[in-house]
Amino acid sequence: MNIKHKNHQLSALKCPMSRDDVDLFSPGAQEHWYEAYPILHETEPVVRIPGEGTNSSTDGFILTKYEDIAMVVKDPVRFPPRIHQAIDLLKQTDPDTAIFRQANAMLLSMVSLRPDNELYRAHRQELTDPWVGPGANRHTEMIKDCISRLLDACKQQNEIEFISSFARPLPQMVMANVLGFPESDIPQLAEWGAAQVAAFVYGQGHRNILSPEQATEQMKLLAGFKEYVHEKVLEKRRSPANDMISWLTQVHYKALDRKLTDLEVNGIVYAMVIGGLETTQYAIEEQAQLLCEHPGLFNSLKQDRSLVKNFVEEGMRLRSPTQGLSTRVTLHDEEFQGIKVPKGSLLHLRYGAGNVDPSEWIDPYQLNLSRKAVTRHLVFSAGPRVCPGAGISRLEQNLAWQGLLDHLQDISYCDENSFEHQPGIMLGTLRLNLNLHWTKKQS
Repeated sequence: MNIKHKNHQLSALKCPMSRDDVDLFSPGAQEHWYEAYPILHETEPVVRIPGEGTNSSTDGFILTKYEDIAMVVKDPVRFPPRIHQAIDLLKQTDPDTAIFRQANAMLLSMVSLRPDNELYRAHRQELTDPWVGPGANRHTEMIKDCISRLLDACKQQNEIEFISSFARPLPQMVMANVLGFPESDIPQLAEWGAAQVAAFVYGQGHRNILSPEQATEQMKLLAGFKEYVHEKVLEKRRSPANDMISWLTQVHYKALDRKLTDLEVNGIVYAMVIGGLETTQYAIEEQAQLLCEHPGLFNSLKQDRSLVKNFVEEGMRLRSPTQGLSTRVTLHDEEFQGIKVPKGSLLHLRYGAGNVDPSEWIDPYQLNLSRKAVTRHLVFSAGPRVCPGAGISRLEQNLAWQGLLDHLQDISYCDENSFEHQPGIMLGTLRLNLNLHWTKKQS
């Protein structure tokens, strides 16, 4: 069943052998997720978490089966997003209150731009699709340039730490260029990006709850980001350039028959940053590991570049960057896999488990580049609320491997790798040391 070399001694938890051993959220659980999933599929595909619903009087439920997760994400009316509760609260809140002022820009922009499913659809089609969705191909040459510069910086090295040298900076550079931020600001932008996802890394339990101290520090950092974006928005209103922020300051939003406010542009930018960095980084680093673990695969991709797309999709399916999110609420009493789930329950959608569900995939733990319908995994969710940045993430991943295949003969693990994962809900290896076997002598 193991598909990955792991050092289980890194975890305080023992490798699960039965249902009693399974724990998806305690420290160290990341080292055992893919041993836990087959156990849950066989013994308890729907897991109740008492008292951890939307409040202490409701429960959370972990869904691990593909069919259940797909049904939920494809029906936001029957299973409304949890964030709608926050939007409804802000609608009723005086803008002069502290609660309103302290809300992040993305949440505030959602109140006016996409408070319901109809406007959510319009928001995506009009405001994000042209840049990071189906229209992402406009960035092809820019992304290729970013890849080329990163590889040039590595060309004298036969050993690199792959994450810091390539997998992390690539989406950072791409997103900076898409939005119109100077690349010189990337170190500060990276700090703000880390603050945005802090709950998903350091938060506790399936609801990703930060401590009061952590939440305060996060709020301080994000206030700085909000101010930075505000200044950029004003700057680009005055002197628009060929970037997404400039375009957002000028566009006439047909759904509301008006231009966007500064705060609304700020909120869209917030969403682009939070969604445009992490998934792509983790996908690329895990794909690199798959290549190291399948000798000859790198050469197969070099010989037949048409396989790269399927490799990227299978890599994401096998090693889902975001393993799960507690994002949907039951509007009515429901039943999953024979388990009754009451109205008002919080659903933790375990994408990582759904993507290796043996009911949906033949040999789910095997990398198979001949699979049909390779994009039907749930890495970007599915349905009307599928990740708006899926287009640019896929483009980055495909171009990244095309560039690496152009310059390298192969990659392999260095001797020293612990494969230790970061905490939280995303499948992120802390370090990845690789040998680079260049196609020809680099000068």
